[in-house]
Amino acid sequence: MDTEELKTLEVAKVVDARGSACPGPLLEAKRGIADVSREAIMEVLSSDEGTNDDIPLWCKKVGHEFLGNIEEAGYWRLFVRRMK
Repeated sequence: MDTEELKTLEVAKVVDARGSACPGPLLEAKRGIADVSREAIMEVLSSDEGTNDDIPLWCKKVGHEFLGNIEEAGYWRLFVRRMK
């Protein structure tokens, strides 16, 4: 998805992991996905650049869909669709 499409997504849960270093954002995302219904979208906010690698790899490993990310001033917004 492109940036404009990501900005218009209806997000079911936001996990704010800004200020947390690796592996903190990934661990918070793993906990947060439990609160999201199947097919719904979770947004992860992270100031750790490594999260841009960690979240897509985790999604692929466990079967969720990584939709993309948006870079903001000092942090990233990552979008995950829960698939199971």
